[in-house]
Amino acid sequence: MNIKNLNFQFPKLELPKIDLPKIKLPEIKMPVLKLGDLRVKLPIVQGGMGVGISLSRLAASVANEGGIGVIAANAIGMIEPDYFKNGVEANVRALRKEIRKAKALTDGIIGVNIMVALNDYPLMLKTSIEEKIDVVFLGAGLPLHGIPVDEIEKNNVKVVPIVSSARAAKLIFSFWQKKYGRVPDGVVVEGPRAGGHLGFKLEQIDDPDFKLEKLIPEVVSEISAFQKMFKRKIPVIAAGGIFTGADIYKFFKLGASAVQMGSRFVATEECDADIAFKESFVNARKKDITIIKSPVGLPGRAIRNSFLEDVEAGKRKKFKCPWKCLEHCKAEKAQYCISVALDNARKGKMRHGYAFAGSNAYRIKKIVPVKELVEELRRDYILLIETRTQKMKIEFEKTKKRLQNLKKEYEDAIETSINQLKDEYARVVQKGSSMFREEIEKYFKNIEELKEEYIKNFRLMIEIRSNIRSALI
Repeated sequence: MNIKNLNFQFPKLELPKIDLPKIKLPEIKMPVLKLGDLRVKLPIVQGGMGVGISLSRLAASVANEGGIGVIAANAIGMIEPDYFKNGVEANVRALRKEIRKAKALTDGIIGVNIMVALNDYPLMLKTSIEEKIDVVFLGAGLPLHGIPVDEIEKNNVKVVPIVSSARAAKLIFSFWQKKYGRVPDGVVVEGPRAGGHLGFKLEQIDDPDFKLEKLIPEVVSEISAFQKMFKRKIPVIAAGGIFTGADIYKFFKLGASAVQMGSRFVATEECDADIAFKESFVNARKKDITIIKSPVGLPGRAIRNSFLEDVEAGKRKKFKCPWKCLEHCKAEKAQYCISVALDNARKGKMRHGYAFAGSNAYRIKKIVPVKELVEELRRDYILLIETRTQKMKIEFEKTKKRLQNLKKEYEDAIETSINQLKDEYARVVQKGSSMFREEIEKYFKNIEELKEEYIKNFRLMIEIRSNIRSALI
């Protein structure tokens, strides 16, 4: 047989040119919160806790750690001696003093939490703007009408409404866009596990459809249209029941850009409340965290104590209404004045008041400095990511080693196959080409399978690397 009649040529065999990717884990840290032109190094907002719980000392301490420290404007005038004579004036005076004190204590970011439902809301907002506060958080109502946009922009004040649903967020943003030609700078989404008054009906509090984990993606989706319209990032801030660094990570993965935390900052040395108030958190048991019906008609979450037990038993607490802070308040029918009760608690008179608290308040075991709390949250957050990424990095390196072995196996198979085929060719050339072609196909099929496995493993490496980057937020 003429060898030329076989018309056989060895094909060019080579692996696709693939550079094996390398992986280098960057420094793991919490992302920066961008709120307009503000850059918040620590993406944590200290919740505004009314009637003197979060004042200048706590707010400045949080701001010094890189977060947003918040002064609560609600009944802040109760720290003034003339509140029962001049309630509105005392509120304005106290708010102005506390803002100035906080600014003297920090170069960080300070905010004010203002309840829209209160009668002095416009005055407290005006005062905050005049004092050039960094951020105003507007909750307990929809901040729609009477927003002094020109003054807000002139003083570079950021506005962040607090909502409990995507529907409320859309309503606020749509209204602002049409009436003011702009939208708020961010939005806090407060879920049903928060402390204090809740923006939910009693039956919604434990309903899975109203969990914060469900609300955050819904609000993020709703806000996305306004981000495109105004071509800027509008951060969503998760609030209610957030306790650990792992919780923070979870809500970041759901689309939040920051978190708001209240109860954890109560049990700090810098919290402006009396030590007895703080100790009520440390001593609370899980069964003590309860839902109450507030005199203002809303459900609220608080720590059960003798005062609340008396209220449940129908006992009316004697009080004098300082001033009609809430338009629809029926003081003559109320069992107690909530502002007076909360102020008593702030002063440590727990038998004459009570503490609002989030659902996880019972997990607090000690009072610590703000710095220590922040370091714990940051450490837990980083440790969680390190653990996850380290596992993926190990898997990445194993796959990379597998690829290197496959590459060598492939190259060895080609060299062996070609040498064997050449020898076989010389021996069987007289037996006919069909048998020889079968041998060729068998060798090349094996080589092709090695190539496919190589490519599959390479794609796996790319996927692992992508997952690691995703885990780093």
